[in-house]
Amino acid sequence: MTIQQELLDILACPKCKHSVRLNESEDGLICDQCRLLYEIRDGIPIMLIDEAKPLS
Repeated sequence: MTIQQELLDILACPKCKHSVRLNESEDGLICDQCRLLYEIRDGIPIMLIDEAKPLS
């Protein structure tokens, strides 16, 4: 299940408030500013800073 574009347009990184983008495998949202990955579980983006994974 992919995230609808309308939702992507309004989602922002909870840490820096910049926009996020869908990753290539469409199972997470990436904040390029913070270099964090927010997972998408069962079609729901988990936008918690503590649960985000740093990008290498």
